[in-house]
Amino acid sequence: MAGLVPAMTVFRLEKRLDARHKAGHDEKGRTSSAPHGPSASLVWPTQRQTLKPAQGTADRGVVADAPSDLSAAAQRNLTHLFAVPVREVWLEIGFGSGEHLLWQAERNPDIGLIGCEPFINGVATLLGAIEDRDLKTIRVHDGDARDVLAWLPDSAIARVFILFPDPWPKKKQLKRRLISEDLVRELARIMAPGAELRFASDDSDYADHTIGAITASEAFAPQTASDRRPDDWPETRYERKALREGRKPVYLSWRRL
Repeated sequence: MAGLVPAMTVFRLEKRLDARHKAGHDEKGRTSSAPHGPSASLVWPTQRQTLKPAQGTADRGVVADAPSDLSAAAQRNLTHLFAVPVREVWLEIGFGSGEHLLWQAERNPDIGLIGCEPFINGVATLLGAIEDRDLKTIRVHDGDARDVLAWLPDSAIARVFILFPDPWPKKKQLKRRLISEDLVRELARIMAPGAELRFASDDSDYADHTIGAITASEAFAPQTASDRRPDDWPETRYERKALREGRKPVYLSWRRL
């Protein structure tokens, strides 16, 4: 079942394909319409069949020790989640294959990072890279980020990244967009005063939608809006794809009031 697992030591993936079905995922590792909520478990799904051998991760898995159960109350100070001392915790929602998360972890060794991603192949790629680089400051949730948001205590996160989320551009798809009034309300709750929210998109309509939702919350002050990526904001494969296809990304940031 979906989980927030310590991505520090790794063991081989084994069996029980049905575990992911029970967790609300299909056989390709995609989330289904199963309900999310604080009852979600944080035990990692252990089935070799969901990983793509071409990624070189078929024999990689996730750590079994000390998973964090989302049904139990989180401690107010999240630094205990990590194997080494960290001064604050950042959150990335939808990390894809983890390029940005890895970049931040390597350049900020005193920061704890929580990454959320529902797609098993992206999670497997990230875990393999974490093992190769021996990183000890990343925790992973292989499911709906809203489960983690509901679990996090108030004012616990110092920075949030939402980079190139699916824009769901068709009118009938708009309700599936990640950014909503409810999500912004939860972000305001879990982010500490002065915390930074970073957002990027190559869809101008989604960017406008996001600006509107965040402005309406009155919980954030705008910081930057640019079509040039800041130096401490690494390129991702989604950005490269957008540029190849002629779409110019926009980079936005806000400060929690």
